[in-house]
Amino acid sequence: MTRFMLAVLAASVLAGCSGDPRQTRRGHPPQDPADYHGVPTDMTPPSMLGAPAPSAPAPSSAQ
Repeated sequence: MTRFMLAVLAASVLAGCSGDPRQTRRGHPPQDPADYHGVPTDMTPPSMLGAPAPSAPAPSSAQ
């Protein structure tokens, strides 16, 4: 039983030290194309709104 536990311990230590399996997929970060100049901005003007509605008179505070 002790040999089995030592074998399991050794296997887990070796598995922990083997490295990250996802590391092979890591590489250079993606690069933007040469003609990319950032996020395009919307150059259209905001829609024109009509005149604002007349505001209601401020409530008078009764004291």
